[in-house]
Amino acid sequence: MEIYLVRHTTPNIEKGICYGQSDIGITNSFQSEVKKIHQQIPIEEVAMVYSSPLQRCKLLATTFKKEITFDDRLKELNFGDWELQPWDAIHSESLDPWMKDFVNVKVPNGESYIMLQQRILSFYNALDLISQEKIVIITHAGPMRALLSNIRQIDLKDSFAIKIAYGEVIIV
Repeated sequence: MEIYLVRHTTPNIEKGICYGQSDIGITNSFQSEVKKIHQQIPIEEVAMVYSSPLQRCKLLATTFKKEITFDDRLKELNFGDWELQPWDAIHSESLDPWMKDFVNVKVPNGESYIMLQQRILSFYNALDLISQEKIVIITHAGPMRALLSNIRQIDLKDSFAIKIAYGEVIIV
């Protein structure tokens, strides 16, 4: 199986805001970003598109004009109480323990990074990896890093060294 992992296009949100599973839209650079993404993928050979159901992924998924399966396991980290809060407004007594061990410590009313990795691996392991099909997976930077850290055997705590731009395509 050839997998095209794609990060959604630029979200329409102010810098410095914590967002994960908040369903925010995309910027007006969407069409130009889509064009660059499509140039990197042999769309006519793609059998299936899988996507996070959040609109910043969903809108991109529809541009492939293929059958789409939306899967909650492809969503970004659930930042719970921190969703849509400015990072600098999150109280240190809540933020500091998570920053020291974001892999294992849950965000208040959210999830930990290891929980995100478990759900993305559940999705990945359910795929027929020996198939000859080409598929597109449209998701977010968090799930992409968590999956790639597993595939590349990188400690999850070190996965933020994997830089993933908006609209980036990674072939697995």
